[in-house]
Amino acid sequence: MPGQRLSRGEFVAMIAMLFATIAFSIDAMLPALPQIGAELTPDNLNHAQFIITSFMLGIGVGTLISGPLSDSYGRKPVILGGAALYIAGAALAGLAQSLELVLIGRVIQGLGAAGPRVVALAVVRDLFSGREMARIVSIVMMIFTLLPALAPSIGAGIITFLGWRGIFAVFIAFSVLSVGWFSLRQAETLPPERRRPMRVTPLLDAAREVVRDPVARIATLVQTLIFSVLFMFLSSTQQVFDIHFGRGDSFPLWFGFIAVIAGSASFLNAVLVGRLGMRFLIRTTLIVQVGLSGAMMVLAWTGALPGWAEFPAFVVWQITIFGMLGLTIGNLNALAMEPLGHIAGMAASIIGALSTVGSVILAAPVGQAFDGSLRPLTTGAFLAVAAALWMLSRLPER
Repeated sequence: MPGQRLSRGEFVAMIAMLFATIAFSIDAMLPALPQIGAELTPDNLNHAQFIITSFMLGIGVGTLISGPLSDSYGRKPVILGGAALYIAGAALAGLAQSLELVLIGRVIQGLGAAGPRVVALAVVRDLFSGREMARIVSIVMMIFTLLPALAPSIGAGIITFLGWRGIFAVFIAFSVLSVGWFSLRQAETLPPERRRPMRVTPLLDAAREVVRDPVARIATLVQTLIFSVLFMFLSSTQQVFDIHFGRGDSFPLWFGFIAVIAGSASFLNAVLVGRLGMRFLIRTTLIVQVGLSGAMMVLAWTGALPGWAEFPAFVVWQITIFGMLGLTIGNLNALAMEPLGHIAGMAASIIGALSTVGSVILAAPVGQAFDGSLRPLTTGAFLAVAAALWMLSRLPER
């Protein structure tokens, strides 16, 4: 029944599915980029990458709106409204006859997807805090990683039978299923007495509180840099596999393999965070990744790696990049949200909007710089993780 307290397992699975809307909406599109590029932008195939970044831009903007709305009107209405917007955007993109209209549809999709993303995190914060919240988010991230691992293969299968436009029909079905589950099973977690009026002054006060808190501010900046690396990969990875390595046909299988292996990092974080702490895990992960990304950058520029070893090295590196998210993002969210539970929706909005929009701005030039080699991607990733590690060193103790 809607009013009952869900079991921990069902709650985690349901929140993970809401989170997975975003990953599924990105990953299932990756195999379609060559066809979309050939059909809608044949003069510059790199422009097809905007299918990914336009969606993320919509999420960033929508994130800024969804949290305040959920703080004023409750969590469930905003998630349902976001789903309706997401479905409308998917329908527009699926029917569009130009790249520009597809991108508009993708932005609308992103605006709608922000509801499930941001408000689901606020729901978790309504019910949990501190390391327990970090543990829950880590488990959610693990499932969130494993479910979309199949998305490129699903996307490739849909393309085979229905063409790239059929993927958008599957997006609509997925949204109906995930949000329907939430609507029917999860009780409202923000009672009327805890809601904040939708007025400009309280919203600005809440925003100032988020931005002025040094832990929330720096954790958000670190998260922005880490997310930028993810979006660099998502924008370029299909072309890297296809053009640089000549493995476009097997890309969905490789991507699924990488995502499944990397998903274990979230499980590892859930096990270790209670013993080692969030800061230790973030710092250690970034130190290791600076070394790995620096080595890949040097190898890409010097060509010192033997040809037979380059592809295995790239796959291992991509596993560690995706794994980095599982060992950092849940912890960074928990650190940033810990002092802001009384404005959880607004806090989730500001943090999500800044990190998403900022990461898209950082990642887009790297994707557009793709020249058939690994140099742009390895250089961009190294600079981002090195900056994240430096920024983390400035995080004050609490």
